[in-house]
Amino acid sequence: MSRAFSLDERFEERLIHTGQHSDFEMSGSFFEELGLSHPALNLGIGNLPHGAMTGRMMEGIEADLLAARPDCVLVYGDTNSTLAGALAAVKQQIPVIHAEAGMRSGRMDVPEEVNRILTDRISTLLLCASRQAMDNLEREGLAARTCFTGDVMYDVALFAKSRAEQSGIRSGLKVSKGEYSLLTVHRAENTNDASRLKTLLDYAVSNAKGRPIVFPLHPRTQAIARKAAIDLSRFVATGPLGYLDFQALLANAAQVLTDSGGVQKEAYFHRVPCVTLREETEWTETLEAGWNRLWTSPGYATPRLEIQDYGDGRAAESSLAAIWSALGAR
Repeated sequence: MSRAFSLDERFEERLIHTGQHSDFEMSGSFFEELGLSHPALNLGIGNLPHGAMTGRMMEGIEADLLAARPDCVLVYGDTNSTLAGALAAVKQQIPVIHAEAGMRSGRMDVPEEVNRILTDRISTLLLCASRQAMDNLEREGLAARTCFTGDVMYDVALFAKSRAEQSGIRSGLKVSKGEYSLLTVHRAENTNDASRLKTLLDYAVSNAKGRPIVFPLHPRTQAIARKAAIDLSRFVATGPLGYLDFQALLANAAQVLTDSGGVQKEAYFHRVPCVTLREETEWTETLEAGWNRLWTSPGYATPRLEIQDYGDGRAAESSLAAIWSALGAR
């Protein structure tokens, strides 16, 4: 979206980084690798309990909005940053636009689900990456605010494909194309309980059928595994990876196992089968198309189908057109 903003003279973007992802490889490297302008403001807020984190973010965002007085605030996804930005804006009567709106897992005990629902309720414009998201919002009485745009994550994957092909990460880790699995685990529901984490890691090993498993470790996952004395020697463990190195690994894996919503979609973008390490997923179209399955399911749906919803790599342009149509007169 930032690249699309920079090319459209009707818009001026001011980017606020909350600091929720403070590790360089999980945040700063994205700006450099994707050629994006650095944030106008970095609040540096992270590694706090949910309430404290969201409250401090709201305070910092509110101060910036009072000074900058933007015409609208655009938030993405389902993080604490998403909800904090939306709440800070709506309390100042600034229109909120939610990209990747309408996703639902049905799990109100999961923080991301709460963030999604609350953000959608207070947003002026809901940009949807899938038809299922549109249907979800219609059932909730929010159809009048929705617009189907396709998935901006697919835009990024297409843009970065040739750059990712130049990565030397596979040779550095000594893994061959199509002969390894890729694993990511970071969600609180899977990492806060050490026994749950151990069960998932044991499952990943049994599922890999002898293939090496590349495991980029989220800082929280690594800390909990160490505290619980979970054996990580079974994996090709690394620290957090930059976007291009991760995409290079994902594109060449035999299979990916993940609890990340975004990685489920990215696996499909590269046509790599995915196992989701959760009891549900908000990206149900990936299950229906046979490219993804829950770890509790015996197999993939057949036959495998193409997913048309994600678009043709121009979701950002569609999003900007929708924003201008809804709010341009302001």
